[in-house]
Amino acid sequence: MTDDRAALRGLLASGAPLTWVFTGDSITHGLIHTRGARNYVDHLHELIRGDAGRVQDAVINTAITGWRADLILGDFDRRVAHWRPDVVTLMIGTNDCTTEWLDPVIEVSAFAESIAELVRRVRAVGAIPVLQTPPTVDLLHAPDRARIGEFAQTIRDVAAHEGVLLVDQHAAFAEFSAGTGPGNEGTPWGLLDDAFHPSAAGHALLALGLAEMLGFDTPGSPVLTDLAARVALARHPQWPPA
Repeated sequence: MTDDRAALRGLLASGAPLTWVFTGDSITHGLIHTRGARNYVDHLHELIRGDAGRVQDAVINTAITGWRADLILGDFDRRVAHWRPDVVTLMIGTNDCTTEWLDPVIEVSAFAESIAELVRRVRAVGAIPVLQTPPTVDLLHAPDRARIGEFAQTIRDVAAHEGVLLVDQHAAFAEFSAGTGPGNEGTPWGLLDDAFHPSAAGHALLALGLAEMLGFDTPGSPVLTDLAARVALARHPQWPPA
């Protein structure tokens, strides 16, 4: 089985310029719901080409709002292969899991096959795949996405079976919502802009998890310090509001 963690460390240690491709749906696309702030890919761009000084690296975001795993497979060349990537991160599942907006509904088994095929294709172009589970959802206002937990678990299962690096964003969002006050019903209100799109603070948390996995969690980083502060403020917001 491929040791992707060791391979990634080797790439970073080599000093050679790398191409990073981030793909997925509207969460990775990162528009509108950050209210003009940076999305998590933008934060990684600053960590990679700023903090880490890897100025010849390229950071490319090919995510598209509304997309699903099967759509990315159908447009794999443009979304991924065209850029000749060294590392490809994929966050998907929030649209795939809906039971209302798709006909036919995507079954969990079909989603698993799509994720596994994406991993195989990423490796076939010589890149290291990194999977991310999708964040949790406010199911009170998006009941059609009640299967999001199943789809997140599917990504975990494929990552384990294929030996893929995994950032469990779903678990991170769930952990954030615990103990934040009565009536929250397990929803990370401070991290969401609507029922399932992360806010600027949500993107800060996404960036922190991915930075740790990719090895850009250098102690004392001003970027990481700022991101952590945003998440802390979202957990304990200023009151009364400014």
